[in-house]
Amino acid sequence: MVAAVAAFLVADGGSGADGPRPLTTDEASRLAITRFRNYQAQGRAVTITVPGTAGGLTVTGSVDYRRKVGYGVVHGTARNKSSDGLIRWTPTSVHVRPMTDAPAHAPASPPRSGWFDRPLLSTGSALDTSLSIALGLGGDRPDNAELLPQNGAAWWGRELVDGRRVDVMTGPSSPDRSGTAGNVRYWIGSDGTMYRVRVSVASQPEPVVIDFDTHKYVPVKPVPGTTPTR
Repeated sequence: MVAAVAAFLVADGGSGADGPRPLTTDEASRLAITRFRNYQAQGRAVTITVPGTAGGLTVTGSVDYRRKVGYGVVHGTARNKSSDGLIRWTPTSVHVRPMTDAPAHAPASPPRSGWFDRPLLSTGSALDTSLSIALGLGGDRPDNAELLPQNGAAWWGRELVDGRRVDVMTGPSSPDRSGTAGNVRYWIGSDGTMYRVRVSVASQPEPVVIDFDTHKYVPVKPVPGTTPTR
């Protein structure tokens, strides 16, 4: 569900848009299918902006929403380059390959050596939380459009994203956390395509921002020596 992402969240601030107001039937339908659109597309090119008190991180790469796996390159922003390198992640694991001079985009075929594996952390890491959120933005079926307005989803305004006219909507309350409506903000096109998502995460001063179609999508290939995700 769209609301499942809210498990990571705290309250989100306003964007200065025109809302909020209740969703129309058309808006609710587009919000309900936006994660399914990502699944239908197989995968999307993403840029994930990760906040941090000591400087942020930017992950530029691809997410395969059928196989639930992401791959890209990490760059530090306003910090040293100790976190720079390639990264591949699933809902439970992270593979990293440090690089002192990381490229702007990850190579289509991952290098065969130099990888380190670790579990994906469910708490305590803004990067891992951001990676989990990115994977969660695809689903194999639409959400229930009738329930979204009832659970607090709202329309906030219209904006331009890379020249596209989009509607800004906030998601509903999490099923297990009442009062969390508005924690996730979506920038959605006229056909339900997701172009941006903004999520506030606990203990971080700024929200996670995930932008789609910032570059060409490259299918995610297995890291050599690892078991492919099914």
